[in-house]
Amino acid sequence: MKRKGLLFSGLIASLFLLTAVISTPNSAEKESLILNIMLSVMDQIHFEPKDLDDDFSKQAFERYLNSLDGARRYLIQSEVDQLKAYQYKLDDEAEKRSTAFFDLSMDLIETGMSRTKAIYQELMAGSFDLDKQEDLELDGEKRGYAKNEAALKDYWRKYIKYQIVLKSERKIAEQAKYKEGVEKQTEEEIVADAFTETKKLFDDWFDRIGRLRRSDRFEAYLNAYTHIFDPHSSYLSPKDKADFDMDMGGRLEGIGARLVQNGDFVKISSLIPGGPAWKGKELEVDDIILQVTQKGEKAVDVLGMRVDDVAQIVRGKKGTVVILTVKKKDGTTEDIRIERDEVILDESFARSVMVDLNDDITDIGYIKLPKFYSTFDGGNSCAADIKTEIEKLEAQNAKGIILDLRDNLGGSLPDVVDMSGLFIEKGPIVQVKSRDKDPYVYRDKDPEVAYDGPLIVMVNALSASASEILAAALQDYKRAVIVGGNSTYGKATVQRFIDLDRVIRGASDVKPLGTVKLTYQKFYRINGTSNQLRGVVPDIILPDQYTNMDVGEKEYDNALSWSEVEPVNYYQDVCKLPNLEALKVNSAKRIAANPTFDLIQENNMRRKRNAERSAFPLDLDDYVAYREGRAEEAKKYGSIMKADVQGLQIENLPVDVAYIKEDESRVARNEDWIKTLKKDIYLEETLHIMQDLIKATK
Repeated sequence: MKRKGLLFSGLIASLFLLTAVISTPNSAEKESLILNIMLSVMDQIHFEPKDLDDDFSKQAFERYLNSLDGARRYLIQSEVDQLKAYQYKLDDEAEKRSTAFFDLSMDLIETGMSRTKAIYQELMAGSFDLDKQEDLELDGEKRGYAKNEAALKDYWRKYIKYQIVLKSERKIAEQAKYKEGVEKQTEEEIVADAFTETKKLFDDWFDRIGRLRRSDRFEAYLNAYTHIFDPHSSYLSPKDKADFDMDMGGRLEGIGARLVQNGDFVKISSLIPGGPAWKGKELEVDDIILQVTQKGEKAVDVLGMRVDDVAQIVRGKKGTVVILTVKKKDGTTEDIRIERDEVILDESFARSVMVDLNDDITDIGYIKLPKFYSTFDGGNSCAADIKTEIEKLEAQNAKGIILDLRDNLGGSLPDVVDMSGLFIEKGPIVQVKSRDKDPYVYRDKDPEVAYDGPLIVMVNALSASASEILAAALQDYKRAVIVGGNSTYGKATVQRFIDLDRVIRGASDVKPLGTVKLTYQKFYRINGTSNQLRGVVPDIILPDQYTNMDVGEKEYDNALSWSEVEPVNYYQDVCKLPNLEALKVNSAKRIAANPTFDLIQENNMRRKRNAERSAFPLDLDDYVAYREGRAEEAKKYGSIMKADVQGLQIENLPVDVAYIKEDESRVARNEDWIKTLKKDIYLEETLHIMQDLIKATK
C-alpha cells in the first residue's frame, strides 16, 4: 500500500505499540477516522498489503456498488454514472479523510429506494396480465442498471408479477396433491391469494430496508475495502464483534431468548434450554416485547426498534436484572423479571454416540464437532470437550472412533493444535507464517495420547481452516484415514482481531470504533505444502452433494495464493495405518455397487444446471409447465438420504442420557440428530471403511 496520508508508518511489534495521539474528532469525522485507521492497520499487519492506488480504488468502488444495489433494483444508470465519477478517486478520498463519495451514495440510494417504493405502490394499485408471454432476468449483472425510471418501473412490474406467478404456481402444485372430493380454489381465487401474499412480502421488504441505518451502509463500505485484501478480512461493528464472540464461545450472558422482528414489534422466537428465561417459565414464544427496564432505571419503549437494538439492551452481565414488559398471545400484558446468567448453546458443542451396523460392525464411537469453539479464557475448549468424549467412548469399549468434521468451518487455532495432539505423542502440528518472517511451528507438547486406536476423520467441501489443519496433520502423520468429497474448503489463512479503540488515544466521544478482523498469517502443513485453495484431498473419496459444484476458497476473488515452505521433521508411533490401497479398492467397489451414489452424482449435475439459470417465464401457464418439468425431473432424486440405512443403530452414551432428558427441547434435538444420522449413507460407508481398517490394523 502506498502511504498516502495514512496515520501510521513503520512495522508494528505488537498491538499495544500501535498507538498514536490524535486530536479528538467530532462525530461527523467518525466515519473517515475509522476508514483511515482501518486502512493503516491493514497496511501494517495484513499478510499481503495492497497499494492504495487507482486500481485499488476501482475495486473498492465496484465492490461497494455491488453491495449497495447488486440486484439493480433501486438505482438508474444516470445515478450510477454520478457515482462512477469517483471510481478512481477513493484512494484520494481516504487520504483527505473525505466522505463525499459515501455521502453521495447515501443520497442516491435513499432516493432510489423511495422511488422504488412509490413505483411498487402504484403497480400494486393496478393489475397484472399473467397470460402475457415474457421473461424476467433475475441476475442483476446480466440485466444491468435500468436506463431510466420507465425501465426501472418495467423491471418492477415484471418482478412483482414473477412473485405472483411463483406463489400461484405453488398453490396450483399443492392443490394437485389434494385427494378426490377435496374442494379446490379456482385459478382466479389462487391468483387473488397470491396477490395478497406478494403484497405482504413487499410490504415487509420495504419495512426492513427502511430500517437500514447509515451505519449499516458504512459497514458495507468499509468491507468493500477489506475484501480487496482477501475474502476473510472484514470490519465488525461493536455489536457484530460481540455476536462473533458469543458464537465462537458457544455461550453468552443474558436471558437465553432468541428474538425476531415482526413489523414494528420484536417478539420471542425461541427460548434456549437451561437459560434464565427457560427456567423462569414466564416468558413464552411469541410474547411481544413492549418495554425493557434495567433494574433501578426507567423503562425503554421498544416499539419500532430494530431487533438487534432490542437484543443489545436485553442482553447484559450475569447477575444483573432486566424486566420485560410483554404482550401475551391472549392480549394481556405482564412484567417479567429475569436475572441474567450465563447461557450455554449446547447444540454447537462436541457430542458422541455409539454406532453399530448389521451386527458385524459393532461398538464404533462417533463424535460430531460442529466447530472449533473456544472462549479463549480457559472457560470453554473444544479440545478439552473432545478429550472428554473420547474418554466416554473408551469407557464403552469403542473399537474405533470416527471424528466428523463435515460442515465445520473452523475456529480456534490453539484448540486444533491441542486436539490433534490427543491422537499422537508430542510433535509438530502446523506451521504458521507471518509476512516477512520464517514459519513458526505450533507443536503438541504433551506426550500423553488420549486415544491410540483406529481413527477416521470425515470431511467435506465445507470443512475449512482449523478442520483442515487437523485433517492435514493426521494425514501427514498417517495417524487417521481421511474420508470425504473431492477436497476440503481450501482456507489456509489465520485471522486476528484489532480493536480500533486501542489503536488511538483520545476520541472518547466517538468510541467505540469497532474491530478489524484481518488475515495476518498463512498456515502450512508439516510436510511444507499448503491447504490454501487446494484443500485437503481425502485418502478415500466419496461422491457427495458438492462434487462438481463451485464451492471453496478457490471461488473467491482476491483469495491469497497457494505457496509452500520447508517441511519439518515429524513422526508418530501410536497407531500405524496399514497400506491404504486395499481400503480404497474395497470402498470403490461398495460405492460402485450402491446406486444411491450414482443418483447423487446425477443430481449434482442437475442442481448445477438449475442454479445457472437466471431467466424465468412470466406467463402463468408457461411457468407452471416449467415447474412441472422440474418436479418430474426431481422425482428420480427425491429419495436420496430420505430412507434409514438398513441395520444402522445409533445409541446415546449412558452417561449422557440424564442430561438429555433434563428438558423436552433437548430430547427433541437429540432425537432429530439421531434420526438424521440413521439416514446418512456416508456414515454407513465410513463404518465399512472402519471395519476394513480395524481388520487391517490387527
